[in-house]
Amino acid sequence: MILLSGAPVLNTLRLTLRAPEERDLPGFIAYMASPRAVFTGGPATASGAFQTFATVIGHWVLRGYGLFAVTLTETGEAIGLAGHLNPPAWPEPELAWNLWDPAHEGYGYASEAAFAIRDHAFGALGWNTAISMIARDNHRSMALARRLGAAPERDDEIFGKPMTIWRHPRAPQPEKQDE
Repeated sequence: MILLSGAPVLNTLRLTLRAPEERDLPGFIAYMASPRAVFTGGPATASGAFQTFATVIGHWVLRGYGLFAVTLTETGEAIGLAGHLNPPAWPEPELAWNLWDPAHEGYGYASEAAFAIRDHAFGALGWNTAISMIARDNHRSMALARRLGAAPERDDEIFGKPMTIWRHPRAPQPEKQDE
């Protein structure tokens, strides 16, 4: 097994965002088999979920960035994915997130991860712009995009599915101190 050892690790108060690994696959397969995955290409068979997971890892190899496994720092349990996407079909670089199990909703984990990936995109990755493509009936993701300061910009389609493109503002940068 080859690890994505060059991938950064982002730490928040309660989360560790790291490159996805094979040990995350069972949780991802369970998520992709569930109705929760309707907004992220599912539901899917175990084989389809494996292919999607391999694509997630391949994005890191091809682009140098991608979706992080969102893990609870205290336990190491992977609870979702959050990060940066820009495959050929995408109109612009995207910030994306998901939680695999409803038991992890309501604790602010998705927000915590989303703020970290946004700051990483505009900071370390040097992005000048970012979008999130959100299905028009994915109200939880729309609410999170609003908390990030994003606003709906236009309707679009990806793989034949209607989406709304949400535009993210650059995160406020700390003022430089005169030396």
